[in-house]
Amino acid sequence: MSTDEKLECQCVSRRQVLIGSGVLAASTALMQFGGLLSSAQAKDGSSEKWPWPYVKLDPQKTAELAYQEWYRVFCGGAVISSVFSQLREKVGEPYKSFPVDSFICLEGGMVGWGTLCGSNAGANIASNVIIGPRIAGPECAHGHSIGSDIMQWYCDTPLPAFVPKEPKQPTKIIQTTSASPLCHISVGKWMAESGFALGSPERKDRCARVAASVAYQLVERLNAWKDGTYEPQSEWSPGKTHGIPGQPNCTECHGSDVPKPPMMTKKA
Repeated sequence: MSTDEKLECQCVSRRQVLIGSGVLAASTALMQFGGLLSSAQAKDGSSEKWPWPYVKLDPQKTAELAYQEWYRVFCGGAVISSVFSQLREKVGEPYKSFPVDSFICLEGGMVGWGTLCGSNAGANIASNVIIGPRIAGPECAHGHSIGSDIMQWYCDTPLPAFVPKEPKQPTKIIQTTSASPLCHISVGKWMAESGFALGSPERKDRCARVAASVAYQLVERLNAWKDGTYEPQSEWSPGKTHGIPGQPNCTECHGSDVPKPPMMTKKA
């Protein structure tokens, strides 16, 4: 067997392992989440259904909660906790049974791998739990739209936008625009501009404020949805535009190495 053939076999083997692991992890998560849904009881004794009930929240209070929670469960967990902790008090179940702390894994763009910023991931999880999946009809599609709007807002906005009442760090935290929803780009650009290292208290406080900024925007959109006034804003549709999942500015990092999907052809 040639060297190229050996490498190809190794790659295929690794892909198979990763795919198998992903399927197992996804199946386990779905079973656990399904069990959570079926075990949560509504006031009339029937099983609570997804999506879950929502009452309007104060964006400022939510942002303050997210800022504090970042120091406990980091970005994604902080966004989810800032919303669901209030709904536990105002609604009760099924929010009381939701395992918020398990989403600490979203930290650092998913266990430190720098992929999607955990704040964006947390906002998408919360909005879809409350509104429903995009495949459930026009009304539930708003859950997907809110998540997409948050991602677009995150890309275009100088962050952090939120300033806590009592900052944990007195140093001025500068704002930078990531032009990307990804953790390593967002944090990397801020570190390059500010001069603070990844492990510095200033960088940590910056990310806590970013999570709070996202939580604020999330609740503003959820409140508008609850009032029936929410209008989707993001028009980015990578599948229709490029035929492959992606973001608008992928060439900033990848240049000519961006994967090219096969040309889509209509079946006769």
